[in-house]
Amino acid sequence: MDISIVIPLYNEEESLPELVAWIEKVVEKHGFSYEIIMVNDGSSDSSWKVIEDIASKNGNVRGICFRRNYGKSAALHCGFKASKGDIVLTMDADLQDSPDEIPEFYRMIKEENFDLVSGWKKKRYDNTLSKNIPSKLYNATARKISGIKLHDMNCGIKAYRSEVVKSIEVFGEMHRYIPIIAKWAGFHRIGEKIVEHRMRQYGKTKFGLNRFIHGYLDLLTIMFISKFGKSPMHIFGAVGSVMFLVGFLSALWLGIYKIYCMSANIPAILITSNPYFYIALTAMIIGTQLFLAGFLAELISRNSSERNNYLISKNI
Repeated sequence: MDISIVIPLYNEEESLPELVAWIEKVVEKHGFSYEIIMVNDGSSDSSWKVIEDIASKNGNVRGICFRRNYGKSAALHCGFKASKGDIVLTMDADLQDSPDEIPEFYRMIKEENFDLVSGWKKKRYDNTLSKNIPSKLYNATARKISGIKLHDMNCGIKAYRSEVVKSIEVFGEMHRYIPIIAKWAGFHRIGEKIVEHRMRQYGKTKFGLNRFIHGYLDLLTIMFISKFGKSPMHIFGAVGSVMFLVGFLSALWLGIYKIYCMSANIPAILITSNPYFYIALTAMIIGTQLFLAGFLAELISRNSSERNNYLISKNI
């Protein structure tokens, strides 16, 4: 099969028939063998009924229905797991992504040998406060930290080689940073394509100002896991050791200075009356806690069933 098109959705009943008809027109025009996997993320409207109706008329359409709303990452993960195509595309269900982009995404993967191609909505029609500003902020930060030169990491329309989506795990709300997850998994050929961004025709956006907080925390999480997920002691142990050493040396200096003052009959305040003593003590306590946190995390990591799961690209 040439293409699997994964569409996560939540309360998009009005747009689904139009979207599927548009996709069918494009892929059949170019002679692609295809499947459309629509993942209903616990919609409260009639989205699932619409999917069932479409699937009954088109054998290329499949559906997955969650019992409740789990989020876009969960929907993508299940869609990736169910996909069978050589190339896997994702797009949003709100008709803001154009299916006319599919052939060029397919060509870039097949002919230009990219592992992943991400869309770039260079001209957007979103509300500036709730979507545009957070998007620019986090994309700039993600580019700086990850080294991936993409303008719009969270663009809904993307294309992947099948081995990419079968090798990564999208969890939490990490769909915003799938290119970083893919790079972490060893897929470095990541490209970008400017795509058309269309005005929403039905319903309303599912995202708000919480993107400010969630985007920032998700970026910290993905970067921490990518760097220290296998060796948490490297960060906790190092920082804890440094803090404990600074606190210990400070306390030692206060003790030596007190002994010197006593031997030289120089008036000096009690060590316990010196505020620096409590700063040093606090540093030692925090340092010890961080070290123990790293030690416990290392024990958990060593006992994980996935501790020796490695991605192998070729084997002869």
